[in-house]
Amino acid sequence: MLYTIIKALHIIFMVSYFAGIFYLVRIFVYYKDTDEFAEEKKKILREQYTFMARRLWNIITVPAGVIMTLCGITMIFLNLGLMKTPWFHLKLTFLIGLAIYHYWCWKKVLKLKELNGNTLETANIKLRQANEIATFILFLVVFTVILKSQVIEYWWQLITGFFVLVFLIMMTVKLVNKKKKK
Repeated sequence: MLYTIIKALHIIFMVSYFAGIFYLVRIFVYYKDTDEFAEEKKKILREQYTFMARRLWNIITVPAGVIMTLCGITMIFLNLGLMKTPWFHLKLTFLIGLAIYHYWCWKKVLKLKELNGNTLETANIKLRQANEIATFILFLVVFTVILKSQVIEYWWQLITGFFVLVFLIMMTVKLVNKKKKK
């Protein structure tokens, strides 16, 4: 029963964490979108986006990430057999990627604060594409957890499907961004 409760909490805080990460990078995109605005409007919006990013990071994303991680570690200790399964090692590999993405987001939040309303140097299209990285990691982790050993058995089909998904999402981002410029 305890394991199931911890697992439910892990999933709830995983959803909260990903909601925070998804919206945070969208805020970076909105901040960058202000480059073409009049100075007064740009200043007001950039202050607001910086405020929103910091609050989202400090109040939702990081606390949810910490609780999600603690629940995950607790589940490992309650079921040490997980460490003997190849699919779980794959999940942990994807979580290392998530940790790197988390670090990148944290650096951007700090950068917004230090910019004091100045231009964010990262290209708009790069921010829009970076916004999809959390989606890719979420797909990888969820499919790995749900399919477990089948992920190892059908790895090439899943990799092919994943790359098709990545390609379609990236092309959609480029297409939407291209239409936005017109």
